[in-house]
Amino acid sequence: MDELQLRNEQEQDEFEQSQVIMTPGQLVVKRFFRNKLAGFGMGIIILMILFCFIGPFFSPYGEYEIFYINKSTGEEINMKDERISQKGVTINIKAPISKSHWLGTDGDGRDVLTRLMYGGRISLTVGICVVIVELIIGVTLGGIAGHYGGKVDMIIMRLVEIFYCIPFIPLMLIISAIMVGYGISPRHKIYFIMLVLGVISWAGVARMVRGQILSLREMEFMQAAEATGIRVSKQIFKHLVPNVMPIIIILATMDLGGIILTESVLSYLGVGISFPYASWGNMVNAVTNSIILKNYFNIWMPPGICILLTVLAFNFIGDGLRDAFDPKMKR
Repeated sequence: MDELQLRNEQEQDEFEQSQVIMTPGQLVVKRFFRNKLAGFGMGIIILMILFCFIGPFFSPYGEYEIFYINKSTGEEINMKDERISQKGVTINIKAPISKSHWLGTDGDGRDVLTRLMYGGRISLTVGICVVIVELIIGVTLGGIAGHYGGKVDMIIMRLVEIFYCIPFIPLMLIISAIMVGYGISPRHKIYFIMLVLGVISWAGVARMVRGQILSLREMEFMQAAEATGIRVSKQIFKHLVPNVMPIIIILATMDLGGIILTESVLSYLGVGISFPYASWGNMVNAVTNSIILKNYFNIWMPPGICILLTVLAFNFIGDGLRDAFDPKMKR
């Protein structure tokens, strides 16, 4: 009797929970985490963020710490970059995987695991900053074009088409040559690369936002907003942009993976993040040396795996958000 009563109470509790009215935000979160690939992608991104931003605090080595062999003793020693010309030290070593170096050392004698952490920090930071820049430009211009229409829309859309026609790789090669010619340091070069990538990448966001706003501005709530006489800027950023926010979030998530991949390609080609700073792209660049390619998998394979996992994770999250924001999805 007690077991039957307990079962009935459990069924009643489950029925009451199923009847709880959920807000749109709660429904989105529920749909998102129902997608196993999206949850897997979120887990990978959290691990990558912890690895890249928290991991260096636990690493016993510095990003620029170099390991050499003393000629007289054969003992492995380490020293900072500014002391590598000290007498009695031979060329750098490529240490194999060991207890002291879990992923060995690279062609410059630096700990690969530590460089992987710092390289991921730069790659993720570049991706986030570029997406922020492209969203600011794209959402602003797309919102203006979609709201005003007419000549304003035509001018902005022609500008979008011009940016679509810009040859990306040749432009980056030219910009990189200009920065080298003016002697811009690698530290400042990072900021220029982020700015250029953001300015070039806004066109797709502007076109998507403009298309959504063109359909929204004809709806009843916008006609009511115009009838109240509120400012145009408030109509755009208070009423129109929040209604296209799901599309913006999906675009941002999908673009994060693409930007990280683009930065990796640029660094691999020697156009992106340059020495002595590490990024996953310029770490993979070690494969240009045939000896490292054939004999030292520990140098170039870990950053390649990190790029693959991170880009896949962002794509999984983007797909999950797209499905979660779809109003046709079942509760």
